[in-house]
Amino acid sequence: MMDRNYFQDEKFEKANFLKDPLVIADYENCSFVNCEMSKAVLSGIRFVECEFNGCNLSVAKLDNTAFKDVVFKECKLLGLHFQDCDQFLFSASFDNCAMNISSFVNMKLKKMRFSKSILTEADFTGADLSGAVFDKCDLGAAIFQHTIMENADFSTSFNYSFDPELNKLKKTKFSLNGIKGLLDKYDIEIVD
Repeated sequence: MMDRNYFQDEKFEKANFLKDPLVIADYENCSFVNCEMSKAVLSGIRFVECEFNGCNLSVAKLDNTAFKDVVFKECKLLGLHFQDCDQFLFSASFDNCAMNISSFVNMKLKKMRFSKSILTEADFTGADLSGAVFDKCDLGAAIFQHTIMENADFSTSFNYSFDPELNKLKKTKFSLNGIKGLLDKYDIEIVD
């Protein structure tokens, strides 16, 4: 068995990983700044305590990719299939990211933090979002079906619409303005 490559405390800045693919390795405490990774094959790579800042990872391949305590800031993460990642100890936070059409189907996302991110048409079907926080996120047309949302916080987010009868809600937080997104299926008009 070959030893895996290992990178620690390294900074990758303005790298184009389409021209020069990222080496399949373990990356620990590394930072990726303004890197181009869209359509990159990141399969089998392990990122531990890494930060991605201003990177484009749109439609990258994530088969068996590990994200453990990873921070994404101001990244484009369009169309990513996070459910293809290594699920063991999956942990990430997202701050000011574009995550349209990304998929988290059947994932355990307990206490996950999404902040100021655009998650339009994201798919959370069957996910466990217990204690997750969606802070000022746009959840337009996001899919929530058979999703566990106990103690989740949607109080500052907007444009969400889902059927409470198809999801597990208990002590889930919503703003008064957001409540209408829970009643859409009834086709009623709410007047202030």
